[in-house]
Amino acid sequence: MKVIIFDASTLISISMNGLIPEFRELKKNFDGKFLITEDVKREAIDRPLTIKRFELEALRLNQLFKDKILELPSAMGVEKSEITKITNEMMDMANSMFVSRNKKINIIHKGEASCLALCKILSKKNIPRALAIDERTTRMLAEKPENLKNLLERKMRSRIKLVKQNFKFFQGFKIIRSTELMYIAYKKGLVRLKDPQVLDALLWALKFKGCSISSDEIREIKRLR
Repeated sequence: MKVIIFDASTLISISMNGLIPEFRELKKNFDGKFLITEDVKREAIDRPLTIKRFELEALRLNQLFKDKILELPSAMGVEKSEITKITNEMMDMANSMFVSRNKKINIIHKGEASCLALCKILSKKNIPRALAIDERTTRMLAEKPENLKNLLERKMRSRIKLVKQNFKFFQGFKIIRSTELMYIAYKKGLVRLKDPQVLDALLWALKFKGCSISSDEIREIKRLR
């Protein structure tokens, strides 16, 4: 059984671009589970349902949850208490890794940390898994923490101290984005709109709705088709 764990950022990008039907088709073609944590559900569904500006996107995602396209970790036998414990550990490690002017910099919140925690738990069970996340900071933390240090220094205009011994807690994650997911949908013929420009339009729409992807990366994906 394979698993993709979804952070709120990826789900919101997909919902805001009207790609729920393609998402459903991807699930039908996936031999495994699409999981969200309780923290991600609160962030992407429960809280937005109470805010008029985000209510429609939340309703779309909530229907995916009702239809069991998205499921909680209990579907894989993972207890909420276990996720909570490791989530807190991940947050402590991540939010003490970067220090500026003797102050720790908070770089991740509970939603992202809970996804990382669930990945860790499934890793111990030897379950094939990937984390779908569009947000840049958590991806850089797992893939290139030195680059994240440089980015923070540019943003804060301050020298950043990097606590390198924390690196090991954020290694070994396989991360994908909404752009990669929709590229797969395109290659499998699951995209409803049939037009030679549709892949370009998909990738740029996801970028403009929050997916952290560069124009160079978009060009690279398009060369793969």
